[in-house]
Amino acid sequence: MIQALGVDSIEIPTFDLDLVVGGKIRKPQLDALLRACRGRDVAYSVHGPLAINFMDEAWRLPRHFEVLKASLEVAAEMGAEHYVMHSGLAPLQQSSGREAAYERQREALSRAGDVARQYGLILCVESLFGDDKGNGYASSPSRLARELGLIAHSHVMATLDFSHSYLKLDFEGARDMFVKEIAALAPYAVHLHVHDSFGRQDDIWMYTEGERLAYGHGDLHLPVGWGDIPWSALMTECIFPTGVIFNIELNQRYWYAAQECIAATRLLADVARTKDRLPPD
Repeated sequence: MIQALGVDSIEIPTFDLDLVVGGKIRKPQLDALLRACRGRDVAYSVHGPLAINFMDEAWRLPRHFEVLKASLEVAAEMGAEHYVMHSGLAPLQQSSGREAAYERQREALSRAGDVARQYGLILCVESLFGDDKGNGYASSPSRLARELGLIAHSHVMATLDFSHSYLKLDFEGARDMFVKEIAALAPYAVHLHVHDSFGRQDDIWMYTEGERLAYGHGDLHLPVGWGDIPWSALMTECIFPTGVIFNIELNQRYWYAAQECIAATRLLADVARTKDRLPPD
């Protein structure tokens, strides 16, 4: 159905397809996925488990890494080029604790980049906003860019999720910095998650998803143009790597507007400014 919309690539949500069980690949399920995906005239990217968190406590990192390695192998079997994983989340805490979490993440991402390189993949670390389950801290786009610069690994780049970053900055009273922050991460962003929102926290009880839409609250995953993300300013100010993928993440509720969203996203891609990056080592 997605291929029939005329897209060039499809991101497969392998995090929710029962492909990895207890850190190991379930081969019959992988074979079923490969049968469904092979022979189609589209490229693939993969979104691995959202729970992988390299800013987690040190004693849990081996478990995260085990799941990541299996998920990278799945992506390689699919012939994907980009593997999307979430950037780290951490509890709100004093700066020394937060910086220690960043150090753990840098070390783990560097190791993960080596594994990704072996599989011919680019690890794309996605910009996030904090959650309400104890992990209230997420990197700003500019801080994620700084971390990727420190890691300096040719196979560790970024997935820039515009709505996630909008929510993060609005919550912190930095909405006016949105375009500047996005522009800081753009040179690392080989992969984009494109969907719209209003950058408003989901902080009022709602009865239905339709009510969240009415209020414009939360990470709505709307068609491009339905929210108020300043797309024109972003395309003017940002410089992305050549070959950047504009991947639409559309809430299934709004798939009736999928063709409209694809058309709007293609217009963005047509005017996006790009620059070659160094080839992978």
